[in-house]
Amino acid sequence: MAVDTAGDGASALEKLDVNDYDVVVLDRDLPGVHGDDVCRHLSQSGATTRILMLTAAGSIGDRVEGLGIGADDYLPKPFFFEELVARVRALGRRATPATPPILTHGDLTLDPARHIVTRAGRELFLARKEFGVLETLLAARGAVVSAEELLERVWDERTDPFTNTVRVTMRNLRRKLGEPQLIQTVIGKGYRV
Repeated sequence: MAVDTAGDGASALEKLDVNDYDVVVLDRDLPGVHGDDVCRHLSQSGATTRILMLTAAGSIGDRVEGLGIGADDYLPKPFFFEELVARVRALGRRATPATPPILTHGDLTLDPARHIVTRAGRELFLARKEFGVLETLLAARGAVVSAEELLERVWDERTDPFTNTVRVTMRNLRRKLGEPQLIQTVIGKGYRV
């Protein structure tokens, strides 16, 4: 997952106006603009972004109120990090057309939950970014994915958009995937499986 952070509600609103996110993990008690107002703004904007609200206030009334203003899920603090990741992944599947839990193409299989990739029955050991690029390409189901979209989905906002990091990662990924090549370059557009 590529993650952007905002320390207050005003920064969150700025980022939401510029970026399309699959999931927003939103603390209700943000400084400046309250998390409830950020949630209302996002849910009224018509975006497909899913909202996971976090808060120390975990009573039934608080949860009902949070869901009532537009949150898709609610996780009271304290929580286990594994549960947060599982909920973010589940909400992410709802934000876009459903993707299968295991992604396949020919003899290639990618299991996001277990973070395992196999080709022709042989397990491949991919770096985190290589795994993210491959997962994004497989989830696109043959559609072209631009380098910019890969940067947005796999890296974070601090990555230089003029870097050659996507090209380098793609070269390493292709080498690890072996022959025959599965990833095509669509000149001027991006990449596809």
